[in-house]
Amino acid sequence: MTTTPATAPTNLRRVPLVKRFLTFTWLTIGLAALVLVGFAFVQPSIVVDTFVTGGMWALMAAGLALVFGVMNIPNFAHGEFFMIGSLVAYFVFTPINNAVYNDPSGTTLLKIFGPFPGMVIAALVGFAIGAVLEVILFRPLRRRSREQWVMNTFLLTAGISVVLVNGDELIFGNDFRGASRYWDVPPLQILGVSVSMDRAAVFVIAMVTILLFSLFLLRTRTGRAMRAVAQDEAGAQMAGISLNRIFVLTMGLSCGLAALAGASLLWLYPSSPTVGQQPLYLAWYVVILAGLGNVQGAIIGAFIVSLLQTVTVYYVGVDWVDVLPTLFIIVILLFKPSGLFGSEVKGVWEQ
Repeated sequence: MTTTPATAPTNLRRVPLVKRFLTFTWLTIGLAALVLVGFAFVQPSIVVDTFVTGGMWALMAAGLALVFGVMNIPNFAHGEFFMIGSLVAYFVFTPINNAVYNDPSGTTLLKIFGPFPGMVIAALVGFAIGAVLEVILFRPLRRRSREQWVMNTFLLTAGISVVLVNGDELIFGNDFRGASRYWDVPPLQILGVSVSMDRAAVFVIAMVTILLFSLFLLRTRTGRAMRAVAQDEAGAQMAGISLNRIFVLTMGLSCGLAALAGASLLWLYPSSPTVGQQPLYLAWYVVILAGLGNVQGAIIGAFIVSLLQTVTVYYVGVDWVDVLPTLFIIVILLFKPSGLFGSEVKGVWEQ
């Protein structure tokens, strides 16, 4: 009787660079990079718009991917936290803006840093509401039923979405509440393109937040614990990691990122009960494209989706802004059903 020898694991250091990077994923990323470089010479405004809008979609998608990867929750109320963030930012920023308007010769610091309190408070409110929802809704559900978890949480988050949308409409009505701009200063010139300070600031805020979030996941003990839970929940629990603590923190961070995105884009997306619908769809586009639960992949995928949207608006029309990205994702999934980065989400197909 002969036995087949076990196949030794592949050592990536011995794999030629051509074979290592000549994959469908890297070819797609490389093609997107080449397109961006080309537009930098032909139509620089497309490059600028891609990075500006992609930063915010990266925040939305990273939060959605985080809660799906760690907790296996398809959060269809994620867009409502975008709405909460925009609403909080409006009520915090409006009196600050009125003070600046009534006293134009007032303190310069208030003009420069006036929008930031609304963004910070919005992120904190989103974090707090997300943490509370984990404790009062998801934790009891986890204790009572682990079967059909993905479907149960899908229905639960859909219900939360309905409650939040109707609650906003009942309390604040259907009026749009926004700000024409955060910073009343002349536009910047980037690659020969005029870019408003609001758009430039949104990109910087998104990049700084993503950098800090990535460092938290990669460098801190708590971040490593969150990644351990995402990889093997039972093993992480045996290692002494408190699942309840990680779940509260994960849900809070996810909702806080969405609220920050809503607050940062108040000048572009005025607050209303349904303002979070399009950001939610875009976040799901990105998460599906990158691979369910892959946070780092979602950040890259956000800029790919943003590039597709921007090119569509410039050359096809705004009515097709969601159609062509959807077709692109369908094509990608035909060749790579697990998404560009092929993340394996614990238990999602076994439920």
